[in-house]
Amino acid sequence: MAHPKRKTSKSRRDKRRTHIKLADVTLTECPNCGAIHQRHRACSECGYYRGRQVAKATDEA
Repeated sequence: MAHPKRKTSKSRRDKRRTHIKLADVTLTECPNCGAIHQRHRACSECGYYRGRQVAKATDEA
């Protein structure tokens, strides 16, 4: 079984992991109500997605 001859330094380990990260969330404006929401998700304010109502709107009453 192979064993490393030297300890991998934190710098070398972190350089190897530079591409391992979360992507930024893409936000867009709802064409129906103008609220900001996540792409490819129904708007949480009005419940519309691609011009159709797919969910109930949130009531603040």
